[in-house]
Amino acid sequence: MASGESGSTYLSALETAETYFPDQARLVQRLFYVNEAFHSMCEDLAAAAQALAHAEQLPDTLKEARRLEYAGLVDALLKEMREAISQSKIVMLRRSPVTGPKK
Repeated sequence: MASGESGSTYLSALETAETYFPDQARLVQRLFYVNEAFHSMCEDLAAAAQALAHAEQLPDTLKEARRLEYAGLVDALLKEMREAISQSKIVMLRRSPVTGPKK
């Protein structure tokens, strides 16, 4: 766990993503550093997961609604991240440009 700017203890965005995708940690790390959109998803996931964890401390009148809201956000982000991970495994093959007939 890392200490954030606010002084509270939390998992970094990368560490959070790695906990949800432990079998693909190296790929998650690579995407985190080279893909700005994936990096942003990791940050959003960390924030949503932290909010979900803190929802239990809310008053009973708010707790369930917020828990459902944050759980939905986490699920949507995980789905989007799974798609990004899957797409990153696709290798695009290109044909050589046609330059003329072979001799």
